Amino acid sequence: MYRRSLAALCLIATLANSIVHAEKRYGPGVTDTEILLGQTMPYSGPASVYGTYGLAQLAFFRMLNEHGGVNGRKIKLLSLDDGFSPPRAVEQIRKLVEQEQVLAIFSSFGTPTNTAIVKYLNLKKVPHLFVTSGAAEFADPKTYPWTMGWRVNYVSEGKAYARYLLQARPNARIAILYQHDDVGKDYIRGLRDGLGERADKMIVADASFEVTDPTVDSQIVTLKASGADTLFIFSSAKPAAQAIRKVWDVDWHPLHGDEAGWTRKVGWRHQRRVPEGSDRQSLAERFRPQRMARLHEAVLSGGRSDRPLQCLRVRYGADFGAGAQAVR
Repeated sequence: MYRRSLAALCLIATLANSIVHAEKRYGPGVTDTEILLGQTMPYSGPASVYGTYGLAQLAFFRMLNEHGGVNGRKIKLLSLDDGFSPPRAVEQIRKLVEQEQVLAIFSSFGTPTNTAIVKYLNLKKVPHLFVTSGAAEFADPKTYPWTMGWRVNYVSEGKAYARYLLQARPNARIAILYQHDDVGKDYIRGLRDGLGERADKMIVADASFEVTDPTVDSQIVTLKASGADTLFIFSSAKPAAQAIRKVWDVDWHPLHGDEAGWTRKVGWRHQRRVPEGSDRQSLAERFRPQRMARLHEAVLSGGRSDRPLQCLRVRYGADFGAGAQAVR
């Protein structure tokens, strides 16, 4: 009797497996020929410079599909505009999950927008992959098992900055300009943790701003008045560009570090004047006003840089990404 029951169960399992295989049933967003992913990006609003991320990803998947896709399946990415607004991000993510039936949310941008959707996606058990934010909450698999970040978190990055300062400039007087959200707060937490008992002595001033503020000029003036010789800017690209320009305008020359991708390459430079004709170029000399205006024109006007696409075209050809469009 036991052997017959076992044989029956094995037969049922085999038949069920054959039926499923024959009908080719997959989870949401997957067919024999396509895998459907979704994301939101700030194609409009105060962080629209980062919309380029989404356009570059759309271009990459288009290139991938033109080369056969992945194991015979094409990757389709639905990229919706959230305007860098948490409520709108929730609305768009619900549309992607409940109407479009995507397999996963891929690389959605922004700390406040991802914070707004992380609980919903984990309750729905929708993979929330390669989150474009370094906030510590997205590196917490115990609380959010369906969420996975991809970059170093802001707290760890802040600790790294602190280690550098303790070694290279242990008597630094630090001023901090930070975005008044989890991005800025996580960086400050990491910096303070890294400085340890010396944090209160070394950090002489800080000033915050909202991502929707039109300018950070008054904060820079206040921070300069503190007598700080080291400046951290923990912000997105547009405020960072504005801050760098204002630092120049008020003739302030601190050691400068920032996290924004647009200005990372000019971070950690000591801004001091150099003799005319010298081969040594400080940040202030390299970014004199007329050059600064040209370099940051797209950022300060709220436009988008096409630098990521340019980099991909250097590698994959001049026509890479032609025709890539986001769904607004």
